[in-house]
Amino acid sequence: MTQRKDYLAANAGKRAPMPGFVLIVRRRDDADATMRIGITVSKKVGNAVIRNRMKRRLRALVRDVLPVAGVPGADHVLIGRASGIERDYAALKAELAKALAKVQR
Repeated sequence: MTQRKDYLAANAGKRAPMPGFVLIVRRRDDADATMRIGITVSKKVGNAVIRNRMKRRLRALVRDVLPVAGVPGADHVLIGRASGIERDYAALKAELAKALAKVQR
């Protein structure tokens, strides 16, 4: 996702807060089954180097988990939290799978 209006629309979706990030999923209700991804990390998390590292970690998580457990035809937004930098990658991966399962209920 690249446009602000898409992020604002996704904000009305289901939330699944986790220690390392917050996942928001909103079904688009159109005929397209493509999963769209949005990643954001605010300046509260840290300086540019830390924010970019967090975004890289979140992109890697998305590549690993979303093709298997994602919601088809939905927008997925990951909002990075400060504690996500110190967390182990395996823990983040388990949290993302748990968050996706929670949102699909």
